[in-house]
Amino acid sequence: MIQARTSFERIFGGLGAETLKRKGRRAMAAYDASLLWTALMLLALGLVMVYSASIAMAEASSFTGYHPWYFLVRHALFTVVALLCAAVVFQLPMATWQRLAPWLFLFCLLLLALVLIPGVGKTVNGARRWLPLYFTNVQPSELMKLVVVFYAASYAVRKAEFLPAHQPMGKTLARGFLPLFAAMVLVGGLLLLEPDFGAFVVIVAIGFGVLFVGGLDGRIIIGLLALLPFALGAILVAAPYRLQRLTTFLKPWEDPLGKGYQLTHSLMAFGRGEFLGVGLGDSVEKLLYLPEAHTDFLLAVIAEELGFAGVLVVVMLFMWLLFRAWMIGRQAARLQQPFSALTAQGIGIWLGVQTFINMGVNVGLLPTKGLTLPFLSFGGSGIVASCVAVAVLLRIDYENRRLLNGHNV
Repeated sequence: MIQARTSFERIFGGLGAETLKRKGRRAMAAYDASLLWTALMLLALGLVMVYSASIAMAEASSFTGYHPWYFLVRHALFTVVALLCAAVVFQLPMATWQRLAPWLFLFCLLLLALVLIPGVGKTVNGARRWLPLYFTNVQPSELMKLVVVFYAASYAVRKAEFLPAHQPMGKTLARGFLPLFAAMVLVGGLLLLEPDFGAFVVIVAIGFGVLFVGGLDGRIIIGLLALLPFALGAILVAAPYRLQRLTTFLKPWEDPLGKGYQLTHSLMAFGRGEFLGVGLGDSVEKLLYLPEAHTDFLLAVIAEELGFAGVLVVVMLFMWLLFRAWMIGRQAARLQQPFSALTAQGIGIWLGVQTFINMGVNVGLLPTKGLTLPFLSFGGSGIVASCVAVAVLLRIDYENRRLLNGHNV
């Protein structure tokens, strides 16, 4: 642990822990209000936009009983459950998560394996990603994203002496890198069998991102980036439909009524919205033209109804949330709390990568992936995971403030 703290102090630099404690004796709030309000504003906007984007689908589907408020009620219930889970999680000290991280990782691995069992996992649109419960479906990959943050952070702290560049490369590879690499390969293999390539990308980014922030020799990261094109090529060859998606996203207007249908309608929604939008509730694309309007392509409906201004507000809210995650992590590192520091910044990596991919897909910068927009898109598991992640960030900030005031966490 001493070596881990020394490593973090070298990485983050800045004020020492004792200096911060002296500066923090003054009275301060018990939590980061700006972070909390940012998350609540995203949740509120998501509630409004999910209702707006889903009305037509709800009215047209016998599955929903033709009730226009079907998705609104479910999304509101998911949000309430998520907030209750977040309130409970906030009470747990970070030391508890550090102790439980390996066991939570094994539990989520078991859930990912259960999804693949015929008759146990639920299949939707050719993908088996859900475990059906009596009242809803649980998506284990959403829970795994948060658990990988805890696991990678605890791993980096335990293996801190084997990560830095001054160690022999053989020892760094064998003791510091390969065990986590093997764990990511196992998780990635289960996700690709579902298949859920989007979650695979996010979880791998979390695992290696946390390890890099934790002090992993940069030469290994450069080697991974060099091998990345070959790995992606192998994945595309193994599943030809992924290659078709790649070629389609580059030229969606060549087949606007076929493979390019979803992306072209998303782009039309952005075009119709212009700067201020056509008005809340007045989207045309949500009228059964744009598939998955209330989940993967919710940003397109926001762009159409609220315009560039509405999208800019969403982007700024996410930027502030990611900035606070990074700064909370920096402060925890300075206070010699390496697990908390890596957890905070791992959450930032997760939310940042997933948000970037979702937005990139909506505007045609990236191939279509089944990734929702955190806090906003419809989906119970995603909303719960996002809210719990913010609760963990608030807990880390709370413990930082207690340390600054000279209290035990």
